[in-house]
Amino acid sequence: MTQSPVPPLPPPKERRRLREAASLTQAQVAARVGVSRETVRDWENGRTTPRGRRREAYAHVLVSLAEQTAQMTAEITAEITAKKSPEETEPQEATGGRDMTVGQGARERAETAVRTAVPAAVPVEDPAPPPEARPERPLSPAQAFDALYAFCAPALVRQTYLLTGRRELARESVERAFELAWQRWPEVACDPDPAGWVRATAYDFALSPWHRFRPRYRHPEPPPSDASDRALLNVLLELTAPQRRALLLYDGVGLDLPETAAETEATTPATANRLLNARAAVAARLPDLSDPTELHHRLVELASTERLRAAKPAVVRDGSERRARFWTRAAIAFTVALIGTTALTLRTAPTQYEPPVPPGETVLGVPPRVAPGPLSQKEQKLRAKLRAKMQHGPERLAPQPQ
Repeated sequence: MTQSPVPPLPPPKERRRLREAASLTQAQVAARVGVSRETVRDWENGRTTPRGRRREAYAHVLVSLAEQTAQMTAEITAEITAKKSPEETEPQEATGGRDMTVGQGARERAETAVRTAVPAAVPVEDPAPPPEARPERPLSPAQAFDALYAFCAPALVRQTYLLTGRRELARESVERAFELAWQRWPEVACDPDPAGWVRATAYDFALSPWHRFRPRYRHPEPPPSDASDRALLNVLLELTAPQRRALLLYDGVGLDLPETAAETEATTPATANRLLNARAAVAARLPDLSDPTELHHRLVELASTERLRAAKPAVVRDGSERRARFWTRAAIAFTVALIGTTALTLRTAPTQYEPPVPPGETVLGVPPRVAPGPLSQKEQKLRAKLRAKMQHGPERLAPQPQ
């Protein structure tokens, strides 16, 4: 009797993405497999790996989720592109994608640079290159970081400008994202999509609501000089942050719907609704941009008109190291101050319990004490009477001299 082979399990991040794309919770997946929710959470985090019958059941559930997600994505994509004509679709397919920012080609080049830096940490499924094509020496972490920065930073600055409408905030967001990437470089280098990791970090920093409390960002920056560019930028800024981010990732960067949903941490139907609402809002204000292809070209032109440049990679790495040293020293100083305060408290604290003295209480109904003074006539008569009258009781004993 032969058994059907068990389908292989995807990586932990892919398991979570498939579950979220199908709009399922960990408890629902656990009910299908027959395990607890904590077990599914550990499987998605990579802490444990299912075995035996649980592995087979979990693999079949993931395969069904992948098929369901693919079918849903095909239906939504067909709905989004229903308005496109064949003449408009063929040139786009012939060009091989969009050219606004870090698309598939730039992502592959960045991933190649990172994989060259850490060949033992990232599995590569491509066939081994010939001996003469192999590099003599792998890239150092700094060289791999500089390669990733050179491919992603200029495009990310333009993207972030379209996301926020502020030039200084766009540069600062990209620099902070790469500083954090350099601090966590082993994690970023092993990530399947390092460019997506940095892009998500830059978007999160740029869309943070805390920037409204900074004095330098309370006043708007000068708008673009062209009237059409100003109108498009104003329409983008009037959208909600999730809609603006979904529109930029799908129509600007060129990601597909599942990748956009995964990067925005939303389900595929929710991302599709945000994208459709954003396109409808843009088309209502600017009817000429109702076509997604024309909208993409206008986004490219708007991002290219602004001369936005990123800092040098060496400057970003030095700034990341200085920031890391500052927070490390601040943590050490705070720890030393806490230890000193604790030691001083233990040194000066009493060694035994001393109950507090309760405050005095006022007793009602007791006459006040009379101060000493001369006796009245009535008191003098009473005293004389008491002295003269014989007192009943035992006789008093008095010592007798011998």
